[in-house]
Amino acid sequence: MKKEKRLILALDVTSKERALSLARSLCDYFDAIKIGYPLILSAGPGIVKEISAFAPVIADLKIADIPNTNRLICEAVLQAGASALIAHAFPGRDSLRACADCAAAHSADLFVVVEMSHPGALQFMAPLAEDLARLAAEVGAAGVVAPATRPERIKLIRSIIGNRTIISPGVGAQGGLASAALAAGADYLIVGRSVYGADDPAASARRMLLEIR
Repeated sequence: MKKEKRLILALDVTSKERALSLARSLCDYFDAIKIGYPLILSAGPGIVKEISAFAPVIADLKIADIPNTNRLICEAVLQAGASALIAHAFPGRDSLRACADCAAAHSADLFVVVEMSHPGALQFMAPLAEDLARLAAEVGAAGVVAPATRPERIKLIRSIIGNRTIISPGVGAQGGLASAALAAGADYLIVGRSVYGADDPAASARRMLLEIR
């Protein structure tokens, strides 16, 4: 991705028609559109290709299985048109390596979850975040997912992964501050409900762009 707007839209809706309408009307405000299980399971995997006609698609499947299953999932979503995918690191190096190898074969980006943005991530993920970040770097991932809700964690993870890309969820509905996350080292902010759930999604996206410029 080219860091032009520094925003990624998390399109967590379940209606195919609404998803396509939002993608068309909002793609100019975002560098990529992130879709996950809610939309793909509701609309079918073809939605990946349809949305990729408007913007790069990040498949947020948080892949976390044995190596062979990870490979099959990665192959399916990348062949469907995704240009990047998101996987968990906790299943271990071999499982994550399968995702990294598949992404490389498709000239796609792999983003590794090292810490999520909700409060529950503090229970098990945060204590392991540094190890997960190191593993992401070891397998050659393009970047990691780190929480905008805890900017100090972004700063710590940045010190581990160097110049790899950090994409940060949690701005808006979860209370994360865009300015704080970017100042801590995030490259892109992931925003969802505060945009697509607004009365005027385009106006909300424009406000977000003005806030971070």
